[in-house]
Amino acid sequence: MDFAGKTVLVTGASRGIGAAIAKAFAAESAAVVVNYLQNKEAADATVASCKILGGAALAIQADVTDLQASQALVERTVEELGKIDILVNNAFRPYVFDPETRKAHWELAWSDYQAQIDGAVQSAHNLAQAVLPTMLARATGSIINIATNLVARPTIPYHDYTTAKAALIGFSRNLAAELGPLGIRVNTVAPGLVYPTAASSHAKEPLKDAIIAQTPLRRIATPEDVTGPVLFLASDWSQFMTGQTLYVDGGLVMG
Repeated sequence: MDFAGKTVLVTGASRGIGAAIAKAFAAESAAVVVNYLQNKEAADATVASCKILGGAALAIQADVTDLQASQALVERTVEELGKIDILVNNAFRPYVFDPETRKAHWELAWSDYQAQIDGAVQSAHNLAQAVLPTMLARATGSIINIATNLVARPTIPYHDYTTAKAALIGFSRNLAAELGPLGIRVNTVAPGLVYPTAASSHAKEPLKDAIIAQTPLRRIATPEDVTGPVLFLASDWSQFMTGQTLYVDGGLVMG
């Protein structure tokens, strides 16, 4: 794929899946904005990697759960790079995937759900609103939201996290229906357990072994496994696809 001349904004891109996505776009000649919340050092490292791979890149700090900060992020991106062709909503509230420390439903407060909904859905809402003017001005654009395969197969009931990601998929479908006639596509990528990342670092070997045993491709996803589907949905190869959810989990979810 060739993304020369395209500008990509990836939220939560200082490390993990977001960093892998940013670097994959850079390797295909895109100009990439690496959004981060706190870890400037990691964001700068991602930018350096993007440049080595051949793409232009810069890091911009912003709390994307805040509408004004999201608007400022987009404004600076357009000021620096001229436009935004592709938005990847990858940022989410910090979460630990550990079945031994997770809260059961009866232990959860609504604030637990709200925190995850803010991290997943509010941030995507904020960024979608912020990028619309630049995308609508050219009647083209691609928005890709990162969810989870747990919405279809809650192997471990991480209630608050999975509920928020299920809402994100619903949000994506509604947005796809509304923006399709205006030339903007909206799709979702739903990975399984991705290792290694900060969120999955507490996943113990017996859990990983159990998931591998149930996965037809017999391994756990790496951050790089997520990049291909994201780039596909951002490219003209998927120009007649919108409102879709691609499960990237080695066949654990089929459908």
